[in-house]
Amino acid sequence: MSSDTKISIRFFDDREVRAVWDEKNAKWWFSALDIVAVLRDQSDYTKNRNYWKYLKAKFKKETNQVVSGTTQLKLMAADGKKYKSDMLDCEGVIALGKEFPSKKANRFIEWFTYSPESIDGKK
Repeated sequence: MSSDTKISIRFFDDREVRAVWDEKNAKWWFSALDIVAVLRDQSDYTKNRNYWKYLKAKFKKETNQVVSGTTQLKLMAADGKKYKSDMLDCEGVIALGKEFPSKKANRFIEWFTYSPESIDGKK
């Protein structure tokens, strides 16, 4: 990932959702951990990371498309360093959201899918 990589940060209910533009494939990739944090309404990074690990293992057993559609890209962390993070494309974000049967998940999917401010040039 070059230093001029396009990054986008949007907020859903005051929670950060980071995205990275993939020039080669012409699509956005979204932080799986950010989405888990939004859907669980949880600020604790470790709890979100552990829950994402649990979900990935569960999805692998079920051969769920969410896991097969992930990639790893570097994102800036709270400590200012870049770390490889699991990322989901648009379809993966929606599929992950559907795994959370709640009104918040439905609102998130609606925001993600239809809001013109949810991501730069997503559609």
